[in-house]
Amino acid sequence: MDEARVLRAAKQQLETAKLMGVDFTPISEAALGASGGSPGRAKQEKAKALAELRTEHDATCPHCTVVTGHTQTVFGEGAPDAALMFIGEAPGAEEDRTGKPFVGRSGQLLEQMLKAMGLSREEVYIANVLKSRPPNNATPTSDEMAKCAPFLSRQVAIIEPAVIVTLGKPAAQWILGSREAMGKLRGVWHEYEGVPVMPTFHPAYLLRAYTPENRRLVWSDLQQAMKRLRPA
Repeated sequence: MDEARVLRAAKQQLETAKLMGVDFTPISEAALGASGGSPGRAKQEKAKALAELRTEHDATCPHCTVVTGHTQTVFGEGAPDAALMFIGEAPGAEEDRTGKPFVGRSGQLLEQMLKAMGLSREEVYIANVLKSRPPNNATPTSDEMAKCAPFLSRQVAIIEPAVIVTLGKPAAQWILGSREAMGKLRGVWHEYEGVPVMPTFHPAYLLRAYTPENRRLVWSDLQQAMKRLRPA
């Protein structure tokens, strides 16, 4: 590893120790390798397929075409061939304003987590189960998710991620078809359509309960995801 990479790794270690409240050895760029999911369609093909799916969603989604509490849909963003996919529950006010997922306070914390992992937003794919903002940022109902989530399933099928990290209880419960509490779901490997799934706390929860213990738990979950992506 050259001097620039050593300095970059050291900076990541300091930033993450401050963020997560733990000491660890940051994952190097060499260990991560290039972004990219399972072998299959070329990146350009996947980008085209996602664009077509977005057009179809905005025209036909049985939930998002009926509700009126949002200004625009928030379909998803990132590398169409990402190895790592993050799935949250629904857009918030800032996401509704910009049309981009996770750009508010929760998004800023997620970006810090990505940075600690040696990644950027451009190297992963970020989406939500529900693609329109619920009124008053309410938790999506089971009925709302059931109507909108088939489009998320198709996103996953196009991207073919190697690992999915769910953020928060609604996303984890929908992806896993479970009613278990978040405390039981997180930190344990599950599977969705053949893809390994690691549930962890939503960044919004961390902002409300920003304790060293919660930060350690989240960092442990993210480390497991990275080890699955790039085993030693």
